[in-house]
Amino acid sequence: MIAKGRHWLESFPALRRIADPVWRKVADTARMITVDPGVPVFRERATCADYLLIVEGEVRVQKLTANGQVITLYHLQGGQSCELTTTCLLGGSCYPAEGIAETRVQAVLIPKAQFREALAKSPQFGEFVFSSIDKGVNELITLLEEVAFGHMDRRLAYCLLQKAHAHDFLQATHHELSEELGTAREVVSRLLKEFERQGWVRLHRGRVEIRDHRSLQALADKRLCD
Repeated sequence: MIAKGRHWLESFPALRRIADPVWRKVADTARMITVDPGVPVFRERATCADYLLIVEGEVRVQKLTANGQVITLYHLQGGQSCELTTTCLLGGSCYPAEGIAETRVQAVLIPKAQFREALAKSPQFGEFVFSSIDKGVNELITLLEEVAFGHMDRRLAYCLLQKAHAHDFLQATHHELSEELGTAREVVSRLLKEFERQGWVRLHRGRVEIRDHRSLQALADKRLCD
């Protein structure tokens, strides 16, 4: 459905501040969608027809590898645009990965033609778009470095803390964590058992209890030191 008014811009302060009439006209063409948890927001090899802005919720962008493993490329949250969608729109290519709603998601879609019009005629909008791409590329390079050179125990510690959001519990199976990290389930299970032996976590069915945030954070911080 067409987004009524521009209330969704409250989630995007940089876009809300753009006052030129071209962008304002394009913003009025935005279409609001709602996606339930577990449902794809976009599918691999699908045509990219709209600029995607996440208003609320969280999306996991992931890639299925040739050997059947899933690796998480990045997460999208409210107030963010999708870098993969943007590059597909600019290059005219199909999606090389998929985006799955992890929570109930509200998103805004701007048609490709209107997106290109705003990009060509609104310098401030162009600055927002290319700044988002720059941030996304840097995050993907960091991910590639971690996958290629990083220590899995450090990556797992970081992942647990990020998913816990400063709480003492996170809902996640060993399989889900292995998909997040792009490794085998057995690797994650072995490391979690070691974390439990150290007294850092306690394992339950379908969830992990964080018992020592400080030790996990110290291990996670080593990701940035090598």
